Amino acid sequence: MTLVSEHIDTDIRERILEVAERLFRQLGYQKTTVADIAKELRMSPANVYRFFDSKKAIHEGVCRLLMGGVDVEVRRIANAPGPAVPRLRELLKTVHRMNSERFVGDSKLHEMVEIAMEESWEVCLAHIQAIVESIGSVIAQGVASGEFEVADVPLAAMCTCHAMVGYFHPQMIAQAMKKPHPSIDQMVDFVLAALAPRGRK
Repeated sequence: MTLVSEHIDTDIRERILEVAERLFRQLGYQKTTVADIAKELRMSPANVYRFFDSKKAIHEGVCRLLMGGVDVEVRRIANAPGPAVPRLRELLKTVHRMNSERFVGDSKLHEMVEIAMEESWEVCLAHIQAIVESIGSVIAQGVASGEFEVADVPLAAMCTCHAMVGYFHPQMIAQAMKKPHPSIDQMVDFVLAALAPRGRK
């Protein structure tokens, strides 16, 4: 395959995912068919299947794009200079904000992500791992600078992510809106206190 044809194929894949995301938002994941996507693109369903072997594969591609945007921003924060405490606060609040903006207010897109998480698709697992690794990176930097006191950084990263799951998981964020719960700042304060050196708690 030539570089030109590879570029064309990549462009078509991106267009398929772009149209699929728009239709998932408009119609809902369950109601959108591969034929609907093909019609919007003015191509045959068979041509769409050249690039994605199933509707599930298209779904995974859309989820990867949406979750990948969160991963990129989280890595940017983890790799930025400066003290670890404010960066970990920013990282945790950014995941909450981006997931709230992208998924919670959009019921049809929320449905799509909910299905992906229920089926534990590889893209979701990779996203969770990326978040945990970025949290671990900031915690490790905080340990090195004396801002955090942690014996096991990977375990602390996993515990932090689990503590924040109600503020990360789109379905749980949506449910919490109807119930009394700590604010995102209160929850982040709690997590940071657990990581702080004993003399500073």
